[in-house]
Amino acid sequence: MTDIDKGIDGLLPLPTATFHILMAVATDDRHGYAIIQDVAARTAGALKLSPGTLYRSIQRMIEQGLLVEPRRRPAAALDDERRRYYRITPFGESVARAEAQRLSLLVRLARASGFVTGKA
Repeated sequence: MTDIDKGIDGLLPLPTATFHILMAVATDDRHGYAIIQDVAARTAGALKLSPGTLYRSIQRMIEQGLLVEPRRRPAAALDDERRRYYRITPFGESVARAEAQRLSLLVRLARASGFVTGKA
């Protein structure tokens, strides 16, 4: 049984690195180093993915049906043939949305309990 067969709920909660990788490829295909840079910038340096963590996560995410390696590559002048690019799948988008909703609910509950104040 594949992870797609298990459905979205079977993958939640997502590991932090997985969620950040999905956000990094949400709008554009990216190669590994670009994903590392995007995650570091998006988190103001709070999360720095090591290459080992990144590529183990990516391999697992491909197996789960969250990412694919697209066949089309950037124009040769903009590309380095050694790079491997990754794209979010429709299933990956659904999983990322479900995780975002799960996290949003947790923040609402924390706010109602007084653990979070303001708009942070």
